[in-house]
Amino acid sequence: MKYDFTSIISRANTGSEKWEQMKGWNPNISEDTVPFSVADMEFKNPPEIIEGLKNYLDSVILGYTGPTENYYKAVCSWMKERHAWNIKPEWIVGSAGVVSAFFSAIKALTKPGDGIVVMSPVYYPFYMAIEKNDRKVVKSQLTNNGKTYEIDFEDLEKKTQDPSNKILLFCSPHNPVGRVWTTEELERVGEICLRNKVLIISDEIHFDIIMPGYKHTVFASLSEELANNMIVCTAPSKTFNLAGLQTSNIIIPNEKIRDAYRKEVESNGFFSLNIFGYKACEIAYTQCENWLEELIEIVHHNHLELKKYIEENIPAIKVFELQGTYLQWMDFNKLGLDKDELEKLMHESELFFDEGYIFGEEGIGFERMNLACPTSVLMKALERLKNAIDKMIM
Repeated sequence: MKYDFTSIISRANTGSEKWEQMKGWNPNISEDTVPFSVADMEFKNPPEIIEGLKNYLDSVILGYTGPTENYYKAVCSWMKERHAWNIKPEWIVGSAGVVSAFFSAIKALTKPGDGIVVMSPVYYPFYMAIEKNDRKVVKSQLTNNGKTYEIDFEDLEKKTQDPSNKILLFCSPHNPVGRVWTTEELERVGEICLRNKVLIISDEIHFDIIMPGYKHTVFASLSEELANNMIVCTAPSKTFNLAGLQTSNIIIPNEKIRDAYRKEVESNGFFSLNIFGYKACEIAYTQCENWLEELIEIVHHNHLELKKYIEENIPAIKVFELQGTYLQWMDFNKLGLDKDELEKLMHESELFFDEGYIFGEEGIGFERMNLACPTSVLMKALERLKNAIDKMIM
């Protein structure tokens, strides 16, 4: 490989939220322990971005800065070349993050008491965005068929037929179960929402990280009618490990919806992004595609290594196929532990995953593990997991 995906970088005492969370869970943690929870990577950023920002810093004045023509061109070109989606610069609304974007969109486009449909288990800020804004969580539970998860279209139809349910907050690829939805699945979801006049907010932040053999389709690219009933949330942050630069591109083709969203955002005094976020996004989308291809290769390799190790050494744990994202979903229920016992086992074994219950009650007994790390780090964690379970059942 051209790029470095093997170096182990300690992020202790750097303010890393993931590492500080780990220390809070276990203050006596070993110095070489790496967490596998929050979805940022344990890899160095693409060197093109680091060098590009250094050069930029040598020449730029750090004053108020808005998006440039080159920035818009980079975003539009990435969507076209990587995702076969033709967008216009005026559709792009900057946001500090995808999470803050769907918080704002819910406030802008619904009223307190309105229902927001989610497909559970699902990324936990979905629930936060609904509940903290006095809206109602309406679950359309995904179906676990033993191998992967599927959409319950009959239930989705029923939930969206209720006129008090105004939005489908959709996750594509799905976090945490790792599904990449097929075109046919997306078309059925879109038809249901159009028929029942339900707006779609599509969180596609992981849309670049797709495993071999799968293809992501941007939901709004399927038709103009769907695009006009949708907000698509994208960012370079998951793809290139840039979450700390707080730069997301929220793409809203419908002018009326876009104006309502922008009005809500601006009512909070938010008008532009971080100067380095704009530049890093531009560099990422114009110079770092080769780095991304190697990233996908190592994440897929880690998935296969994990799956093989678990099958050979801890067969009671079920590993779900990873189609997209770098987040591995696993079922620990055959161990016979309740959620508190499972969490205690993990933390005492210096294993810091995201507990499945945070994604909804459907996730109880499951764990989500971040695979965006050096393979050597992954394998050491799996050995600790095996030893902990062997000790438990002795």
